[in-house]
Amino acid sequence: MTKDAIVLGAGIVGVSTAIHLQRRGRQVVLVDRREPGRETSFGNAGLIQREGVVPYGFPQQFGLLLRYALNNRVDAHYHLRALPSQIAFLARYWWNSNTKRHQMISRAYAPLIEHSVSEHNDLIEASHAEELIRKNGWLELYRSNEKRDAEFAEAERLNREFGIGYEALSSADIATAEPHLRGGFAGALRWLDPWSVLDPHGLISAYRRYFESIGGRVTTGDAVSLGMSGSAWRMVTAEGSIEAEDVVVALGPWADLVTKRFGYAFPLGVKRGYHMHYAAEGNAVLNNWAADAERGYLLAPMSRGIRLTTGAEFARRDAPKTPVQLDRAEALARAAFPLGERLDPEPWMGARPCTPDMMPIIGKAPRHNGLWFAFGHAHHGLTLGPVTGRVLAELITGEKPFIDISAYGPGRFAP
Repeated sequence: MTKDAIVLGAGIVGVSTAIHLQRRGRQVVLVDRREPGRETSFGNAGLIQREGVVPYGFPQQFGLLLRYALNNRVDAHYHLRALPSQIAFLARYWWNSNTKRHQMISRAYAPLIEHSVSEHNDLIEASHAEELIRKNGWLELYRSNEKRDAEFAEAERLNREFGIGYEALSSADIATAEPHLRGGFAGALRWLDPWSVLDPHGLISAYRRYFESIGGRVTTGDAVSLGMSGSAWRMVTAEGSIEAEDVVVALGPWADLVTKRFGYAFPLGVKRGYHMHYAAEGNAVLNNWAADAERGYLLAPMSRGIRLTTGAEFARRDAPKTPVQLDRAEALARAAFPLGERLDPEPWMGARPCTPDMMPIIGKAPRHNGLWFAFGHAHHGLTLGPVTGRVLAELITGEKPFIDISAYGPGRFAP
């Protein structure tokens, strides 16, 4: 089989890239080892985070770092045995999170986030997936007056500098909006611009069906079979050997399985995360996505039930599950909302692909023609999939990307 382009990885980034290439007249095959959307993209919080212009940084305060070292929190957990292999990544992550560099990174990151909702909207309408989308923002809840006031001030800064919309809520406002929440929250922010997704896997499946409807091909295969055949790229799939002029690596936390084979040693780390779905007790209703900011978990009223998500687990990508954060989060969440029984047979676990400067890797491989990278989106993979797909497809087809993507280029790590 001969195609114009192979896209490796059928998560939200890969599916979106495949769509935008196919729309531009390229014949594209989308390849994954599993059904599209079954890996990292399956287990997110279901938010298209238009407000997320500030990437999640590494804590800088010494006292907070000591508390994290105790390894008993919901928002972060680590495997002691994994730390030696991750210390170089974590040190660079910590350095990039200092105030001055973090502000610079946020300004470079903002153009991607700015177009996250509009680019999703394009694909949502094209794939007729509107029933999966809610457009009423989400809630970030604060337990202490100190945290509330600091976050209200930060929201005002984001509004002033980046045009992010928000509404400051009092305890009484929270009770009106979410009458079944309990726990004495001091206040909340309702971020107005983000959209939420009732079924993230369902959304990616809709995008995949749209891709096929415009002539795209989906198959299974092992990305490590990728190699060069003259000036073309070749790999083995369930449908036989495929050759193409261009290949896109959109493999998320598994990108290194391909990039290292061609001499690229990106400092790619992982933050693992867990989720579980629950029924609600009695007639309790959760109306909106709600994050308990000081405890580090989020509740999301999705199609399959109320999804509870955890923070970050620092561990080897392929280590066995250790869902201790989920157990901790469940105890806290049950005190805040009347959760019923678990609906999943076991906790879901995924791995977020992260770079030490908190920005994705998007662009051409520095030393290979026809090899393109699109991974490292950390907590914002779902948010940034469609905008990444568009700018990369524009680059591949010789168009000028509609935003400046120079800050995300692979050359910053692999000259």
